[in-house]
Amino acid sequence: MEKLIITACICGAEVTKEHNPAVPYTVAEIAREAKSAVDAGAAIIHLHVREDDGTPTQSAARFAACIAAIREVCPDVIIQTSTGGAVGMSNEERLQPITLNPEMATLDCGTCNFGGDDIFVNTENTIIEFARKMTARGIKPELEVFDKGMIDMALRLHRRGYIADPMHFDFVMGVNGGIAATPRDLVFMAGSIPPNSTWTAAGVGRAQFPMATMAILMGGHVRVGFEDNIYLEKGVLAKSNGELVAKAVRIAKELGRGIATPAEAREILGM
Repeated sequence: MEKLIITACICGAEVTKEHNPAVPYTVAEIAREAKSAVDAGAAIIHLHVREDDGTPTQSAARFAACIAAIREVCPDVIIQTSTGGAVGMSNEERLQPITLNPEMATLDCGTCNFGGDDIFVNTENTIIEFARKMTARGIKPELEVFDKGMIDMALRLHRRGYIADPMHFDFVMGVNGGIAATPRDLVFMAGSIPPNSTWTAAGVGRAQFPMATMAILMGGHVRVGFEDNIYLEKGVLAKSNGELVAKAVRIAKELGRGIATPAEAREILGM
């Protein structure tokens, strides 16, 4: 079985310091959390950025500052910028970080209810626009899917030439409005993509480590971090993203999976 790629989603757009004081906002805090994750074994940093007061932003200038700070302390890590941004942002806002030509960026493959009145909107034309612009810049998309229909959308756009091989999927599981985080559903999702594709499981909240363990056993890859979960175990807040990555590493080693370096991750992902 190939080595395990660990992605660390270090801050997201919704979780706050009120949820966990270690959630990073400032450039220095984001660099600190990225380093803690990479030192523990993460090969990819999934990057959202915030203003100093915690407000989510897709500003290219803010992304540039955070990327530069991460590169100072983690020169080899793969930085995967989010184009999801936050609910309610326009396409133009969301696409700003790709102007920095990151190695990877997220490509959300469908619309999803996010609880209450929040709807994360990604029309077919939005997905095509984002895919075209990433392809033009040589950016590898991580295909974020919250349900089986989003896999089908990605495969249709792949057949139409908008998304190139090899495809890499991120199964986001346990979101209110998306697919549940169960072993049955993870097997279903993993069995729905082409055999030459790679995939990562991102379990939300209490599902983070059950889904990570399943992914490790099934030959997939894992995403952990404050964006999806702030607890190391029930009732115990994680002190850093590095603690969450270290837990995933311990599970992987117990189950016989080695941990991929950033260079090995690039090879596995066909980058």
